[in-house]
Amino acid sequence: MRTKPGLLQTQAFRIVLVYVLLFAFSVTALLFFTYWNTRRTLDRQTDQIIEAEITGLGEEYRHFGLPGLVETLRSRSLHQGQALYLLVDGLHHYVAGNMDIWPQISRSTPGSMVEFDYERPVNGKMEARRARGRVLAVPGDFALMVAQDVHDRYLTERMFTTTLPWTVLLILVLGAAGGGLMSRNMLRRLDAINRTSGDIIAGDLTRRVPLTGAGDEFDALSDNLNRMLDRIERLMKGMRQVTDSVAHDLRTPLNRLRNRLEESAARLNASGALKSEMMAGEIERAIAETDQLIATFNALLLIAETDAGTARAAMSPLDLREVAADVAELYEPLAEENKVSLAVLPAPPAGVEGNRSLIAQALANLVDNAIKYTPAGGQVRIRTALTEDGVDLSVSDTGPGIPVSDRPRVVERFVRLEASRNSPGTGLGLSLVAAVAHYHNAELVLEDNMPSGLKAVLRFPKSAMRAVPGVPLKSAAE
Repeated sequence: MRTKPGLLQTQAFRIVLVYVLLFAFSVTALLFFTYWNTRRTLDRQTDQIIEAEITGLGEEYRHFGLPGLVETLRSRSLHQGQALYLLVDGLHHYVAGNMDIWPQISRSTPGSMVEFDYERPVNGKMEARRARGRVLAVPGDFALMVAQDVHDRYLTERMFTTTLPWTVLLILVLGAAGGGLMSRNMLRRLDAINRTSGDIIAGDLTRRVPLTGAGDEFDALSDNLNRMLDRIERLMKGMRQVTDSVAHDLRTPLNRLRNRLEESAARLNASGALKSEMMAGEIERAIAETDQLIATFNALLLIAETDAGTARAAMSPLDLREVAADVAELYEPLAEENKVSLAVLPAPPAGVEGNRSLIAQALANLVDNAIKYTPAGGQVRIRTALTEDGVDLSVSDTGPGIPVSDRPRVVERFVRLEASRNSPGTGLGLSLVAAVAHYHNAELVLEDNMPSGLKAVLRFPKSAMRAVPGVPLKSAAE
């Protein structure tokens, strides 16, 4: 099974995060548009007031000249308000108005609106404020500033521009936190489904996905999964019952047939007649065929039990070196008969969690095939090795090997290559090895054994490694 993803790797959190980012972008765009539109409206209103002031002062200048303009500015300066006026000469010396000093303004297009800072007394203290106005040239090398105090609006703008980034950041933080909480809630529901699926994969077909009773889409999914699992369990039970019944019902009469053939062969051998000897030979061949049929049914039953996970309770820590030594001792006579050198290469302890009988049967099948197809004078070697990814249990020979294109096929049931058609066998040996490997979350790998031959490797993952009693667990690096 795949490892449980972290919160940041879950699709639920990513969806919420994308939504939060889009929401933050939308809010930022909306606030910025509101700010820009509001400022433009306020600037337009201020500009209209300034233009009205300029129009009135222009009328005074046209009717009464410079003295009339100065008098008007002095009278308007008596009323403290938002309007600001300042008339200066060519050297920017004060002539009239309610501003004392010509402000420092950047160069701009003549007649355009400018914003500037100025100071005025408030409660007996000088206070820096913000204003917006226009500079007009007055004949006689004079300059007139007509402006409006916009300090309150300026403070509001500064507060808005300062608060906006923090607002967006707060939206992101709160959105991410909310997304994390929502994702955890969804992950709890998905974890229940994943745990149930893992138990079913391990062989417990009775497990079902729990329902919360909320009636939401997760409950609907869980209910559909449970009904599907009920259907699969019924089909699996029916198939297993049929397979077991067929295998057991046929194995019993086959065993009886074999026993009767042996009794008949014994009686015929006792008579000593030539015809009896010929009949005894036929009976011996019939016994051999019966043995092959019984072996086929036994292999099918073992593969079915392995696929169903019915032997899961027999899992325990074991040393693959001991299994290899036992199998080598069992097949030593067959190797000597075929004039093949069989040996177990020395190796450090290789402990795994597994079913000893199934691993021994799988290794026996590999060794039997290696001896069977290795010519006289060849070698068969059994080796255990610790790797960075786990533990390898391999059987290598110096036989003809298997073509790369045929290796995916040879692990299928009842598949036999043309080169082995005339040799005894059922075509289930490597299928059983592959089933045992799958049962242990391992992998059966067929490789070339340089310079010639085949190397069959059972690769157990690192998660299957266990310490052998009395021997500390070691890694490949050690």
